[in-house]
Amino acid sequence: MKTDSQLQKDVMAQLKWEPLLRSAEIGVSASNGIVTLSGSVDSYAKKSEAEDAVKRVVGVKAVVEKLEIKYPSSWAKKDDNDIAAEIVRALKWNWEIPGDKVKARVEKGWVTLDGEVEFNYQSEAAAKAVRSLVGVNGVSNNIKLKSRSEDAIETADIESALARNWSTSENEIRVQVSGHKATLSGIVGSWYQKDEAGRLAWNAPGVWNVENNLAVEYTDL
Repeated sequence: MKTDSQLQKDVMAQLKWEPLLRSAEIGVSASNGIVTLSGSVDSYAKKSEAEDAVKRVVGVKAVVEKLEIKYPSSWAKKDDNDIAAEIVRALKWNWEIPGDKVKARVEKGWVTLDGEVEFNYQSEAAAKAVRSLVGVNGVSNNIKLKSRSEDAIETADIESALARNWSTSENEIRVQVSGHKATLSGIVGSWYQKDEAGRLAWNAPGVWNVENNLAVEYTDL
């Protein structure tokens, strides 16, 4: 098991390894596998990237993110109307996002996405398209997923997909289905495996919602 000091060092090294974060002023503390990030970054994209980077470090069980976004004073200040106009353009020119299916609201730099799409990757693409825009302080993704397939989810299909994937095949992942919702439970060995299992479940025909309750437990550290 890693000590708190070693985990802190590993997280700091991982943050410095990411090109987007090398100049960021991010403080790191660790306690029993729980990592807390503090300090400031100059974009919401960096804030999101920092959290994702930490999850990739072996030994991290949870992330407490206390980062503030502070835009450089030299940057032109943008109001909500400016941000909204840029969001419209970003969504329009992204081929992964179906036209006119996603709407955005902006309040004090916080963006809320609404709408209905067929695939989860389209919802994720919309969130990714807006989080890097200057002036954005946060994103709430309320986009609903409604597949064209009205068929019930086949539990065996998700289980087979998990068994085929090298990163999830060795884990004991339980799949429960209720209507168009799939719930994953059990234990995996890393955040990557948890995210990958969720991604595979989202790909199943008929899935409109995935509840990923997988616990992350590291061994032999």
